[in-house]
Amino acid sequence: MLDDLFERLVRAQDEGEAQGVVGAIERVWMHSGSDTADLLMNRAMQALQRKDYALSQELLGSIVEIEPHWAEGWNKRATVRYLAEDRMGAMQDIAHALALEPRHFGALSGLGFILQNSGFDGGALEAFRKALALNPRQDEIRRLVDKLTLEVEGQGI
Repeated sequence: MLDDLFERLVRAQDEGEAQGVVGAIERVWMHSGSDTADLLMNRAMQALQRKDYALSQELLGSIVEIEPHWAEGWNKRATVRYLAEDRMGAMQDIAHALALEPRHFGALSGLGFILQNSGFDGGALEAFRKALALNPRQDEIRRLVDKLTLEVEGQGI
């Protein structure tokens, strides 16, 4: 199912179609197959909305323990760790998420932002390019690729 959705995303003719496909992909990613993990994810996202990073991180830690093969558990915990200013923890979780789902354009974008904010523009450019190849309708990521391409690779003659 995800293979078909990713093919449709790359072939999307307009922003509306692309957003619909992205939403379908994200809905698939958000279901672990475990009622317990899904309930914990719901609670972790509520805690994240309240900016209760400690509780959200604790709940997501439980998720990755009980469902270690669920990429979205790792990806969401990476997000919370980044927001809690734990870049190393976020990078470790992104690595887990991408090992499980190499097409996770959200994790790739997150990796790009962490690398860029840490001064590793070349690595950020590579991560953003991979994310854009998977989801070409990401305007913000496209702008960053354009900007970083000039900064990292320079301008041709």
